[in-house]
Amino acid sequence: MIEKKGLLIVISGPSGAGKGTVCTEIVSKKSNIKLSISATTRSPREGEVEGVNYFFKTKSEFEEMVNKGEFLEHAKIYDNYYGTPLKAISDELEKGRDIILEIEMQGAMQIKKAYPDAVFIFMLPPSLEELKNRITGRGTETEEQIKKRFSSAFNEIKLVSDYDYFIFNNTVEQSVEDIHNIINAEKCKVSRYKEEVIKKFELEEKEC
Repeated sequence: MIEKKGLLIVISGPSGAGKGTVCTEIVSKKSNIKLSISATTRSPREGEVEGVNYFFKTKSEFEEMVNKGEFLEHAKIYDNYYGTPLKAISDELEKGRDIILEIEMQGAMQIKKAYPDAVFIFMLPPSLEELKNRITGRGTETEEQIKKRFSSAFNEIKLVSDYDYFIFNNTVEQSVEDIHNIINAEKCKVSRYKEEVIKKFELEEKEC
């Protein structure tokens, strides 16, 4: 058999599309898929745990990591910094594990330049009305923050053309299934394993 490499799966979408819930469900169902933990300067939301949901950093701590080149990508979103620690990603991919990275579009495009082999998936809400309901229903943001996020949503959705795949998050179960199907398809792509496939049968031919 051919040893399959670990995939870096980048999932983006407008705030409120349900990315976090879907990603958590995917990881809970597949032992070989791990969720990347980002660093951020934003304050923890209720129930969020350091080292589980995010690595919470001060602005100065985050900037020091940037200067040391410790991020695969980093971006400023809604007045806060977010970044993906590079070493943790590299170590898991080398072990053959798949990594899901839930990030905003700005950071995703940095990764596309630095790591073009990644799989890019854009998660869409069923409608803008439903998106607004989800953002409002969180109860974690001020009215001004809600308006800011919703007004940005349509412009963010236009960036779907920069991704490899899109899914509509109508239900968590269907979204999880759609992403699993995308991962399975990517792992059967000839372009990823053509050298390994040919080498396997060249060796077998010599033994026949």
